[in-house]
Amino acid sequence: MGLGAMGAGIAQLAIEAGYETVGREVTDDLGQKARDRISHYLQRKVDKDRMTAEEQTAVLERFSLTTDLGAFAECDLVIEAIVEELDAKLALFAELEKVVRSDAILATNTSALSVTEIASAVTTPERVVGMHFFNPAPLMPLVEIVRAELSSDEAVEAAYAVGERLGKRPIRCHDTPGFAVNRILIPLLNDCIRVLDEARISPEDLDTAMTAGAGWPMGPCTLVDLVGIDVHVHASNALYEKLREPRMAPPPRIVAMKNAGLLGRKSGSGFYRYDET
Repeated sequence: MGLGAMGAGIAQLAIEAGYETVGREVTDDLGQKARDRISHYLQRKVDKDRMTAEEQTAVLERFSLTTDLGAFAECDLVIEAIVEELDAKLALFAELEKVVRSDAILATNTSALSVTEIASAVTTPERVVGMHFFNPAPLMPLVEIVRAELSSDEAVEAAYAVGERLGKRPIRCHDTPGFAVNRILIPLLNDCIRVLDEARISPEDLDTAMTAGAGWPMGPCTLVDLVGIDVHVHASNALYEKLREPRMAPPPRIVAMKNAGLLGRKSGSGFYRYDET
């Protein structure tokens, strides 16, 4: 459900893992753009001899597009990856419950919202879990399997097994603000951004400090540009709203960048400038 950057990446994982997969967008055009994006990344695998042309064709044949919720009627698992707005997710889950089988598992890819709150939209919250993938989903090895307050053991373990089949390293955690990774990473990245001004250091030098001095595989400014400055600000605000810890609040510098349209790689400019290619 939802074929933006995250949803398309999850769909790609599913079809490569052998699952017959339905992808839903609100318009045919958006769906086709997602399919084209997936085809592009699969073609890169063909070009690098990591997949044959025949395998690419077979993988894409497992992927069908729709704008109709009814297409999910026989699905075993539905993963929601729409906009990070609670009201939109609540409305979608309420509609999904009317369509899917009674034994279908409903998962949300939310990174900062409460899975328990999302599950409150359905009369069978025991089948709702979180499956939080990381961007870009085809490359990042982790997926957090989030147990909401009423999630059943069966739903959690089924989602965990799917995560393994998708080639990920799943972890189990409970539904707390930020789950495991973002609860640690969001305030840490906010601290890094504040240091830019406090220590009067350049983004390049800060990235070097954390890669060469702390062993990070990627510097914090590069990471925030990759994730998306708007995404980071949204997640920070969501965690601050829940926890009211000052370190969770996005620093003014990054809020100003977001308001100016400096969103990182996706916009071509953030802490760094990027070529359009």
